Amino acid sequence: MKNIGIILVRIALLLLLAGLFFGHLASETYQMTEAKNGVLGFLSLRPLHVSSAYLGIITAGLGFISIVIQKRKNTFLSKLLQYSHLALWVIALIGIFYSYFTGDFGGREYWEFNPIWAVPIFVSFIIFLIYYLYQLGFKEKWNVYQWMWLTGIIFFIFTFIENYLWLFPYFRSHFIADMTLQWKVNGSLVGAVNQIIYGVAFYLMEKISGDNKTSYQKLSFALYFLGLFNLMFNWGHHIYLLPTEKIIHYIAYAVSMTEWILFIRIFYKWNKQIKENKQHYYFFPYRFLMAADYWVIINLGMALLMSIPAINLYTHGTHITVAHAMGTTIGINTMIILAASFYFIKPSFLSIKTLKLNSLFFWSTQLILLTFLISLIGMGIQRALWQVGLKKSTFSQMTQASSLWTLLFIILGTLLMIFMGYFIIYLILKSLKKNQVT
Repeated sequence: MKNIGIILVRIALLLLLAGLFFGHLASETYQMTEAKNGVLGFLSLRPLHVSSAYLGIITAGLGFISIVIQKRKNTFLSKLLQYSHLALWVIALIGIFYSYFTGDFGGREYWEFNPIWAVPIFVSFIIFLIYYLYQLGFKEKWNVYQWMWLTGIIFFIFTFIENYLWLFPYFRSHFIADMTLQWKVNGSLVGAVNQIIYGVAFYLMEKISGDNKTSYQKLSFALYFLGLFNLMFNWGHHIYLLPTEKIIHYIAYAVSMTEWILFIRIFYKWNKQIKENKQHYYFFPYRFLMAADYWVIINLGMALLMSIPAINLYTHGTHITVAHAMGTTIGINTMIILAASFYFIKPSFLSIKTLKLNSLFFWSTQLILLTFLISLIGMGIQRALWQVGLKKSTFSQMTQASSLWTLLFIILGTLLMIFMGYFIIYLILKSLKKNQVT
């Protein structure tokens, strides 16, 4: 039987590679003195970059879930559901990129493509939910990552419906309500996808450690419910600047601060983690999980600060927000995806030289990503000071003052494309030998 999961993972890796390439081209537009139209213009490159990366992460999550649950049942119905989901997902991807390359826009932020292509995405997720429930059943007790996958899929479907309520005149005609819903959706969709990807991380930790008890512990489920609680309610910090009901802002702030529990727990386990790092250092799935864990600390700290209204007033709409988004997308989600890809594809290192080369690229990627985010924060600080009126200058003067940060951003972004692209291409080539379920 064909392993649909591996096919999805291969598509995901190609999308992530495309995201790196389009991101590099988009960064080059910062050096342009005149606006450029067409596919190579920033207005086209930004959605190409964002959609490639975002859809790559979603596709990878669905692919890893498929790999894990595919072995449970091999019936005609399970095959029909799998192939139907794959076909609809591929149709949606082709339609989305066709929409971008032909300039057929019409959607909202992060989903700028023609809304017609949202239909196969929605139907494919409904089919995947049915497939997931059919494969797992309800006869046995579910562990924490199985619940994370389920709630991630369900909340994605629910929030995806909200994402297109603007198509109805009732919602579109009320500007504040429309903006509130749009910004709420963007935060919640990311939370839903994170449930899926973090569930994959839980699965990997269980398999690498060989201890499946952790996946059933009360603490694991408590942290899961905390993440779910944040998914449902902490989106309010995205709308601090909108004149909505203050109670929404207060609830959002309180919920965001509960993330300190995760922050404290990470530091509490730090010493034990360092010992584990030494034990599994040369096992690449663990190494990328280790990197994701460290990036969680950095990005969670940044998110907590940005959730404070007085700070959010300065950071909102600047490259500081972009740095946080990039840190989450690349530092956490992509590192988990690379960890899972190494685990499931299981590439064999033919020589010590290959192992050392991969180690060099691994650490170089982490260092480049860190300095890349610092350059974005530098650009963001310049923008923040300007947009709140602390710097009396024109937009072009503010941009010129950030020229060194911008140049650093372009150079580091190019290096990041090369070094991360190496791992992605490496895994794609190795995945070509993994068509069958093992």
